[in-house]
Amino acid sequence: MTIVKNRFVRILLLVSGWFFIGLALAGAIIPLVPTTPFLLIAAACFYRSSSRFYQWLMNNKLFGQYIRDYKEKKGVPLNVKLVTLIFLWSSILVSAFILVPILWLQILLIAIAVAVTIHIALIKTKR
Repeated sequence: MTIVKNRFVRILLLVSGWFFIGLALAGAIIPLVPTTPFLLIAAACFYRSSSRFYQWLMNNKLFGQYIRDYKEKKGVPLNVKLVTLIFLWSSILVSAFILVPILWLQILLIAIAVAVTIHIALIKTKR
């Protein structure tokens, strides 16, 4: 592990990690809100900011298995992939065609969604 030396950046990463843990908790309760992507982001934030919180997350009874499966390339469950893609595309389409009036930015959002969709499709599906 490489902990960031800059105190401000480390604190920002810690706060972000806990924010994404909160979103993951919401995803565990609320349908259509994904859990795994938020856990992966939280793990990345903790990896660079706090070995204690990173180890806590990796060994957590509720969330640790999701992250370990992804990290060990065991795959992601099909229902997680589907919910992630539904959430991704619904938020991108609303953003691109309702909230963003600039054509090049709309195209960029769609391109990002396509790239993320390809990435998710290429991840092994855990049975």
